[in-house]
Amino acid sequence: MTDAFEVTGVSTLVEPISSVLDDLAVAVDVQETVDTTPNGFVTLGLAPELVQAVADLGYTQPTTVQLKTIPLALPSDNADAKKGYIDLMVSSQTGSGKTAAFLLPVLHTLLKQQAEAEAADRAEYEKSVADAIAKGEEPPKKAKRKDPTNVRNFKAPTPGALIVCPTRELAQQVAHDAIDLVKHCRGLRVANVVGGMPYQLQIAKLQNANLVVATPGRLLDLQRSMQIKLDKVQFLVVDEADRMLDLGFADDLAEINQLTIERKQTMMFSATIAPRIQQLGARVMRQPQRVQIDSPQEKHNNIRQVLHWADNAHHKRKLLDHLLRDTTINQAIVFASTQIECDGLANDLQQDGFSAVALHGALSQGLRNRRLMALRQGQVQFLVATDVAARGIDVPTITHVFNFGLPMKSEDYTHRIGRTGRAGRDGLAVTLAEFRDKRKIYDIEAFTRQPIAAEVIPGLEPTQRVERGRDFAPRKGAGKFDAPRRNHGGGFGGKSGGGFGGGHHGGGSNFGGRSEGNFGGRSEGNFGGNPAGKSGGGFGGDNRFAAAPARSFDDRPARGPRPVFEGERSPFDKKAARPKSGGGKPFGGGGFDAKKRTPKPKFDR
Repeated sequence: MTDAFEVTGVSTLVEPISSVLDDLAVAVDVQETVDTTPNGFVTLGLAPELVQAVADLGYTQPTTVQLKTIPLALPSDNADAKKGYIDLMVSSQTGSGKTAAFLLPVLHTLLKQQAEAEAADRAEYEKSVADAIAKGEEPPKKAKRKDPTNVRNFKAPTPGALIVCPTRELAQQVAHDAIDLVKHCRGLRVANVVGGMPYQLQIAKLQNANLVVATPGRLLDLQRSMQIKLDKVQFLVVDEADRMLDLGFADDLAEINQLTIERKQTMMFSATIAPRIQQLGARVMRQPQRVQIDSPQEKHNNIRQVLHWADNAHHKRKLLDHLLRDTTINQAIVFASTQIECDGLANDLQQDGFSAVALHGALSQGLRNRRLMALRQGQVQFLVATDVAARGIDVPTITHVFNFGLPMKSEDYTHRIGRTGRAGRDGLAVTLAEFRDKRKIYDIEAFTRQPIAAEVIPGLEPTQRVERGRDFAPRKGAGKFDAPRRNHGGGFGGKSGGGFGGGHHGGGSNFGGRSEGNFGGRSEGNFGGNPAGKSGGGFGGDNRFAAAPARSFDDRPARGPRPVFEGERSPFDKKAARPKSGGGKPFGGGGFDAKKRTPKPKFDR
């Protein structure tokens, strides 16, 4: 009995241990299957340092735009490409990873060139050492690195890659991303050049820079003062090219194109590639290859778009106050149309107890940087900004975007709502519009080819109502006054008369209607027409020419002989004075008589 109990107890203990071991084996197998998934950036052929930096940021698989752009941007054996590089024009939605799509191949090429240069210098040094030993001389010493901050050692930097951005915030964002990608790369320097910052600080950072991210204005200022040379630039990237033209940088781009004319590759990136961008690309690029991932008309599946109609500005302000009190908001951007509206709205929100700051182009660059840093660190919940913040702000915690002021251009709406829903996250874009802004809303819907769902907040309903159900096909010349005409009167009365009473279909169009006349009533002619029931024409009478009796010049009444002037002289004879005519009232105190139209008598002075 005791032996039996002991055996039973051992078997009961063995069963749970075996089940636990089985679970551990399954977990190990699952872990192995997860770990064996290949890294997408490794398959693209990028440098290990860049792959490690991307993994540190939490990404192991490239996005669609990165998957299609990086292989084309890397050096190729294509015979049509100049020196093995292809010019690219890439269009993709906001938040799809365009920045890494052009940073990774450029940094990979710079790393490869740097490694080749170091290998060549090492081989040359080893050769010089071998020659010195063969001659019995002391081997040469390696050259020490000079201090770039010393004025004596100053040398104008010659970067190998240049990235041009339209706004300061976008340039700083791109430079920040580039610095994160090169943290495992030895000897690769990134410099940021924007306006509003001290010159000496930027000149010091430019020393030995391999990649420069700049705005056009400050870059050309430094180039003209010989603080930077652009003749060694191999790769030129124009980010947000459409915004660059909107801000008036066309001449600056042309100058940068001439300064970097010996470059190997040119790339343009933007969420919207308009025809004017294609024309610009045709001028500065060599047979560019177009890569379009998602058109602006593609719907943002992860961004929910909502529209609220307001009666007036006061009603719209109440709607915004109600929406900002939503507890699901982590951080949000409120877009305004003008700088004055931006400052005023930010002050009102601060007085109402919201954590809000303003951001626009009139602020100093230092203040703009501090407010953006406060937004990224979570110290500010609401950022009230103009379209200067519509591009380049990549803050993952932004969950909502509010369009308090509508954008000037329809494509700016796409960039605005792209500040939320970044990298596949969910977001909400709310648009507040007054009824006078119906045309702008229709233009936005026509540009995006999708309607914006209108919602109503209980207790804040608008008093007016907007008819929906518009089609979003491109308009073929149909304008405001090109609506189909109905069979109604066109001028001064009449049911179906057009023009000055003319019928729109089948009737006469000049002073006479088809069945109704102008200046008149129902079916009578104008100024005394035919009796009721007839179709009177203009100024009375029938408008059918066949109904009028034929008339010739012979049936006119005789007028009698013309009066003979005194002295049988012509009425326009100037030699003799003519008697004053007696009949009729003179016109204007003299001149031709109203009835006999005699000439004005001539008196001697």
